[in-house]
Amino acid sequence: MKFVGQDIVSVRQFDAADLQQIFEVADACLPIAAGNARSKALEGRVLANLFFEPSTRTRLSFGTAFLRLGGSLETTVGMQFSSMAKGETLEDTIRVIDGYADVLVLRHPEIGSAARAAEVATRPVVNAGDGPGEHPTQALLDLYTLQRELGRVEGLRVALIGDLRYGRTVHSLARLLCLFPGVELILSAPDALVMPPSILDELTLRGLAYRVEPSVAEALRHADVAYVTRIQAERFDDPADALRHAGAYVVSRSLLRGVGREDITLLHPLPRYGDLATDVDALPGAAYFRQAHYGVPVRMALFCAIFGVQPNPQ
Repeated sequence: MKFVGQDIVSVRQFDAADLQQIFEVADACLPIAAGNARSKALEGRVLANLFFEPSTRTRLSFGTAFLRLGGSLETTVGMQFSSMAKGETLEDTIRVIDGYADVLVLRHPEIGSAARAAEVATRPVVNAGDGPGEHPTQALLDLYTLQRELGRVEGLRVALIGDLRYGRTVHSLARLLCLFPGVELILSAPDALVMPPSILDELTLRGLAYRVEPSVAEALRHADVAYVTRIQAERFDDPADALRHAGAYVVSRSLLRGVGREDITLLHPLPRYGDLATDVDALPGAAYFRQAHYGVPVRMALFCAIFGVQPNPQ
């Protein structure tokens, strides 16, 4: 398998064939992820789950994925509970933990932190979010969700709605969507939170069609899928700036009804905070909780790829 012993730090590492292979393994992992089968594929292996930023879904799904495959788990949560609170560098922390585990999953507030960790580690490092940079495994599970919900990714019109400046999930997802023919992106964000020009340049270079649509209603009207993100308040230098954007957009049942799109597929990386109303939860296309659950089989598939094993459900 291509990724045996490799770091996973960016979606740029994947091509279409890689995604197909990962998704096929994820399919095989579904009964294990649901607790309906067991696996010993990673028996004797140890995961170091290193989360120096708050996390619920990503941290727990990585840990669950490893445990469901028969491995063991060690977790650090928060800067205050690590030696970095005493001034230790990220590199020294990684060098030490590299001797304790077989794979390291890292979430860190600084862009490029996963690549820095991979430079000094001898064990594989998986990027679980590096500040406003990337979130590659989230993008993988987002695509897997589209495959499960709609049966395809090719040719979809995908509206990315919300904080496109600091939202690392949309950065990674947009890059991966370049691998699928016929996809069109509709970008809808407040003026101060538009997609970074560097990413738009990359999309253009790779031939992905996109257009900017300031109106959330119009973005929803023309999309097959709406991927909504919250304001990333923790990324702002001044928290007051984030507050000024609160309520700038809310995807609600009445908004969807008004544009005739109560049938749209809705994704969200969660948590939501004033950007996606709870009155849409009962819609058939509201897939964000299923999306969160797909994080376990997709991350199981990645661990299988890194260790060169098959899940072998029993």
